[in-house]
Amino acid sequence: MGPTACGKSKLAMCLRKYLPIELISVDSALIYRGMDIGTDKPSFSDLSSHPHRLLNIKDPVEYYSASEFQNDVLKEINNIIQLGKIPCLVGGTMFYYHVLLYGLSVLPPSNIKTREFLLQKANDKYSLHEKLELIDPISASRIHKNDFQRLLRALEIFHLSGKNLTELKKYNNYQLPYTVFQFAIIPPNKEWLNNKIEFRVRKMFMLDFQQEVEFLFLRGDLHINLPSMRCIGYRQMWEYLEYKTSHKEMFNKIVFSTRKLAKRQLTWLKKWENLNKILYNSNTNILVEQVLDTLEKGCKKFL
Repeated sequence: MGPTACGKSKLAMCLRKYLPIELISVDSALIYRGMDIGTDKPSFSDLSSHPHRLLNIKDPVEYYSASEFQNDVLKEINNIIQLGKIPCLVGGTMFYYHVLLYGLSVLPPSNIKTREFLLQKANDKYSLHEKLELIDPISASRIHKNDFQRLLRALEIFHLSGKNLTELKKYNNYQLPYTVFQFAIIPPNKEWLNNKIEFRVRKMFMLDFQQEVEFLFLRGDLHINLPSMRCIGYRQMWEYLEYKTSHKEMFNKIVFSTRKLAKRQLTWLKKWENLNKILYNSNTNILVEQVLDTLEKGCKKFL
């Protein structure tokens, strides 16, 4: 685990030289096909040598819920173990890790028709919040008025199940049946991370990120309210292509939103239990040694 731009993927791929691991992507943006540059997806060459499961599994027009991730990742973990190898999960979607470790209430899967119905009835995201306050005031108090995706999901759950999100969360007896070693790369300081993020965004534009989004924009079946197009970078570029913002403003918004994401990821990690923190080092071999040393000490406890 770790904040965006800290080198998680590079470390995971290097570990394959020393351990019989198979990689599983834990990233809510990398699941989409055709969204490579803006998500900083591993290169074709890297993926040829180091395949990642749960990557490129959805078209950008499709929805993908946390419950679907839970089902998919458990299947992949079981398959890897049956091969006699070790599952290694890598990515920055902290909520997905939380779902894997602690489970998710029994929630109905996403339904496109239901979502379209709710969107037709809603004037804007604020009216969605008002409706949620009526059926589930506890969830409404926890979900910000601007968090369109979570508001829509909470209302969808009620329409599909007849019970609100708060009620369904009470029934969760899930327990992950594996021993898990958890690692997180921690950046040396805020300034370093902010510089890395801005460098990554500039690199995106050098690699023709705009052209990538233009292709999606011209497909005709995508819109800005889809989860895929609300990913950082794609949402801001989409607004630019609709002439709603200038190029400079769009660039600055991407940098700001990415930094905000990294801050949220670090907030998750500060509260994370049983976490082995690894201070970033430009020498990946040093990071590898820290991981291997921690694993060796941890495994001795089970012998």
